[in-house]
Amino acid sequence: MKRHFLHFLVLGAIGVAGGILPSSAARIKDLTVVEGGRDNQLVGYGLVVGLASKGDSKLSYTVQSVANALQRFGVNVPPNTIKSDNVAAVMITADIPAFIKPGARIDVTVSSIGDAKTIQGGVLLQTPLLGADEAVYAVAQGAIAVGGFLGGEGGAGGATVQKNHPTVGMISGGAIVEREIAAQLVRDKTIEFLLLNPDYASAARMAEAVNEVFPGTALAKNAASVNVCVPPKYQGYEVNYIASLGAIEVVPDNVARVVINERTGTIIATANVRISTVAVSHGSLTISIASSLGVSQPSPLSRRGETAVVPSTDTTATEQKGKFAVVDPQPTIQQVASALNALGLTTREMMSIFQSMKKAGALQADLILN
Repeated sequence: MKRHFLHFLVLGAIGVAGGILPSSAARIKDLTVVEGGRDNQLVGYGLVVGLASKGDSKLSYTVQSVANALQRFGVNVPPNTIKSDNVAAVMITADIPAFIKPGARIDVTVSSIGDAKTIQGGVLLQTPLLGADEAVYAVAQGAIAVGGFLGGEGGAGGATVQKNHPTVGMISGGAIVEREIAAQLVRDKTIEFLLLNPDYASAARMAEAVNEVFPGTALAKNAASVNVCVPPKYQGYEVNYIASLGAIEVVPDNVARVVINERTGTIIATANVRISTVAVSHGSLTISIASSLGVSQPSPLSRRGETAVVPSTDTTATEQKGKFAVVDPQPTIQQVASALNALGLTTREMMSIFQSMKKAGALQADLILN
């Protein structure tokens, strides 16, 4: 029986001479964000035109939006006379970075909210983008780039060809910033660094690394934040200080975690996954039922009998021999992977075994199934 072996993608660990190298260091700027310097989300509602009969059917909100848009230009059209198949109602979303100035451009994502078949080739009409406070921070407009297509609809035989998702598109640099979002990085002569992956050990190591360069300035407040005081010589030059802090290297700690994606057969595990002593049995039973048709004919030169079709059914059962293997305590993820791969498991079987190990308390890691 053909075996299907799964392979681990091990992050943060490389086997060398039977050992494991420690996790490599990373810069503070890659591990954190500065409080007050985060992005903000914008959203807007608009219309995409020029869809060549691929737009919305006669939806009430699309028709009303078209009528309102025309009214802005002094064209009064009764909504019941408007055809909307060249137009699609869409939502526009974007992230606006901190400190970006008016006149700068940001990318926007355009998504259909009606029943348009595609927004390929469409043009977004001028749309204001609002923040959570309902103030306008940018205005979007432009031709949409869709990473797919819809073709063949309405052709001979009714065949349709679709690639990717043609009802979502991007406009690179499609929005112009109209208002800057105020941000404050320094409060009471201190700067707060927020860890992208909160962890007590990582926060403590970061504070120690900063104190080695700037003694007595850093304090790890909790697993998610490190507070750093601005030295007197950097007061007024906080940007230079933040740049210096960002270049300091820290060895972050990782939570023991195993992530399984059943659809792609990918398994990702961090280097500090451990497994306690556990016995694993692996086996499967396959039952095959096949129906076939045979022909029954009378003997040669026989005066009686007729040719007839006779159905028959064959049933077979194949049981793979189970394996009951003891997996000893493993100090490295490489040995864990080798022990489990030696059983010859498929993705679905690996999922079941990991879940059983977790329930048995043998897998000392978080198990995440996608």
